[in-house]
Amino acid sequence: MEPVMVFPVNTSRRFVVVLLLLAAFSCFSPRLCSGEDRITFSTPINDSETLLCKSGIFRFGFFTPVNSTTRLRYAGIWYDKIPIQTVVWVANKDTPINDTSGVISISDDGNLVVTDGRNRRLWSTNVNVTVASNATWVHLMDTGNLMLQDNRNNGEILWESFKHPYNSFLPRMNLGTDGRTKENLRLTSWRSDQDPSTGNYTAGLAPYTFPELLIWKNTVPQWRSGPWNGQVFIGLPDMDSLLFLDGFNLNSDNQGTVSMSYTNGSFMYHFNLDPDGAIYQRDWSTSMRGWRIGVRFPSTPCDAYARCGQYGSCHPREDPPCKCVKGFVPRNNTEWNAGNWSNGCVRRAPLQCERQRNVSSNGGGGGGGGKRDGFLKLQKMKVPISAEQSLANEQNCPKVCLDNCSCTAYAYDRGIGCMLWNGNLLDMQSFLGSGIDLNIRLAHSELQTHGKRAIMITAPVVGVAFVAAVCVLLACRKFKKRPEPQKDRSAELLFKRMEELTSGNESASNQVKLKELPLFEFQVLATSTDNFSLRNKLGQGGFGPVYKGKLPEGQEIAVKRLSRASGQGLEELMNEVVVISKLQHRNLVKLLGCCIEGEERLLVYEYMPKKSLDAYLFDPLKQKILDWKTRLNIMEGICRGLLYLHRDSRLKIIHRDLKASNILLDENLNPKISDFGLARVFRANEDEANTRRVVGTYGYMSPEYAMEGIFSEKSDVFSLGVIFLEIISGRRNSHKEENNLNLLAYVWKLWNEGEAASLADRVVFDERFEKEITKCVQIGLLCVQEVANDRPNVSTVIWMLTTENTNLPEPKQPFIAKRGVSEAESSDQSSQKVSINDVSLTAVTGR
Repeated sequence: MEPVMVFPVNTSRRFVVVLLLLAAFSCFSPRLCSGEDRITFSTPINDSETLLCKSGIFRFGFFTPVNSTTRLRYAGIWYDKIPIQTVVWVANKDTPINDTSGVISISDDGNLVVTDGRNRRLWSTNVNVTVASNATWVHLMDTGNLMLQDNRNNGEILWESFKHPYNSFLPRMNLGTDGRTKENLRLTSWRSDQDPSTGNYTAGLAPYTFPELLIWKNTVPQWRSGPWNGQVFIGLPDMDSLLFLDGFNLNSDNQGTVSMSYTNGSFMYHFNLDPDGAIYQRDWSTSMRGWRIGVRFPSTPCDAYARCGQYGSCHPREDPPCKCVKGFVPRNNTEWNAGNWSNGCVRRAPLQCERQRNVSSNGGGGGGGGKRDGFLKLQKMKVPISAEQSLANEQNCPKVCLDNCSCTAYAYDRGIGCMLWNGNLLDMQSFLGSGIDLNIRLAHSELQTHGKRAIMITAPVVGVAFVAAVCVLLACRKFKKRPEPQKDRSAELLFKRMEELTSGNESASNQVKLKELPLFEFQVLATSTDNFSLRNKLGQGGFGPVYKGKLPEGQEIAVKRLSRASGQGLEELMNEVVVISKLQHRNLVKLLGCCIEGEERLLVYEYMPKKSLDAYLFDPLKQKILDWKTRLNIMEGICRGLLYLHRDSRLKIIHRDLKASNILLDENLNPKISDFGLARVFRANEDEANTRRVVGTYGYMSPEYAMEGIFSEKSDVFSLGVIFLEIISGRRNSHKEENNLNLLAYVWKLWNEGEAASLADRVVFDERFEKEITKCVQIGLLCVQEVANDRPNVSTVIWMLTTENTNLPEPKQPFIAKRGVSEAESSDQSSQKVSINDVSLTAVTGR
């Protein structure tokens, strides 16, 4: 007989209750436990159940908005595993459920539906499905896209939430218009933060001649971005520093079909149209445990659409902000002076065509209408709405406008071409840092008037200045002239050299205001770094040490102190200041200023708390912090920064020293390219160059550069490929693998053996990522091919990284694997004179 266990009555009751609770939690909802990512006809979900995408980023189910005063339930998609409820899509936004009886299921007609406890259909995908109900299923993708698919037709997509966006614009989602179907994908705001019903604001692309992003309140424009020029929307302030350079794409067939999308390394990043009618860019900060706001549109009162009326220009930092363009006066002085600028301005003197018409209508003849009109140039402007396209080049653009009586202004942008405006000009704004030149047509008499006024104002000013100068000269004779401080002479030399280096790369109007770059005093930087103490030293670069500092106002900085012994200080400092002062991108480190005082040359950067990539990749303890998704994000971020240097910035820049130690990481482990001391600025028509002075770091240098001094975009791509393979493997290229092979040779061996995925750092390898790892190894090998023309450009690398396309070219044998020589042999076989320190190589070659 089996022994019988007897429990006291109270104990047995508690035990039964515990068992029942455990059973309830473990078996109540297999979906809730297993985190399934799909719904079928036989597996609907009720209010207490949810779908979870495979990556664990997005969840789909029922929710009640935070801080809502009601208990209404909505079916929607939100970010999972973050403490702040952030809903990105809602199904039954205008038909909520009053209780927890809701069900999400596949209906008899094959559609996804939301029903309540009385089986009333509150929302449906509403697709004309020609298949049986059990032949469709719903899948929540890692992108946050909810898709209804045909199970019998290779998963054909019948409906997807990305084609029915609500208030959030996620990576890889499309907004735009279809000229054929007239479909218009726009964002729509919530009614309020607690009410997800349809709000008053929409945002999307307007299919103008030059597409623009607009926000409407009901149907009335509230804000616009300005035209897209192939890289950015040119009506955004400080457009070169905005994220629209980072992964955004806009396509137009010029027949009414326009689409916009963007990619980003992290899905914890999105744009949101808030109930107040503003678009916010947000990304999740793990350290702050909150959403960080990147950009906001509109951002100033001047961004309000047509704030200053016709021919009025808005100036954000002036009071009052609205001014009539020169040659125009307020339409209603009383309203204008009272701060009501909506009626705008009117032309003070008629244009030539109007004068000719008036003469003809009054019976006059001949005359010719006086002298021809001219143009008033307004610099750094947000151009008006409703631009029209002309095929004229930059030189002929003004003539095309003058020859057309209805043309009131023109502008030229390299990415767009010649833009013309007919009729009144509306929604203009003056920018400080960006914008383009807008040329407004004025009567000849107005241009003369401005010239006379300028003379009247300038003459007395010049006279006073002359008298003052004479007085100063007389006074100076009484005193011994003091020698000019070394700092000023050095600074003057710097700026002179900077102007030489930048001449010919841009027009004078586009050149950066170099003298506005902050010049720090040496003593301030010495104090901020505790006199460059060892405990503040962040690392040692090829041209000197880098220290952490803290300015008096509390800002943390990184200070690079160029070594006096290197003999390369001033040249590299000038080069880096020239290059990086012109660049603004989320994947490039930001230069804050410099210091030139006596023999001291210092550069001041934003402080990057995680230091450099190599400090994590090659440290056995820190390697674990870089999981596979983080490494993939770093690879894509480096590509984004490099693409900006090669193609998207105003200058074309070859970095020439791209390596793991020159990739810095911010607090979220996002990469930023640094150290532009060896960078080379190309002119617009240059594709490659050669040099007698080969500079860079062995192991990252392309063969054509190391051996022949030839460098181009493809030289940087070679370095990028080496970094990719180091990121995947967690090993330095200089590290010797089996049979004394260096990293490139070792990767090539693994590739030929079909074992590419085994290259992955063991701390990140997971069978789930094997296909993705293999693809990244293949991309790395494509980048390090011996012949420069065989290597892909950076935009192609980004495409290969961010798409699921596996039909990539077969890589050819990489250079070092083919030569099979060690570093020492490579140096010895060359006739070059080589000087090597711990990070960089400089070689002088006779050519």
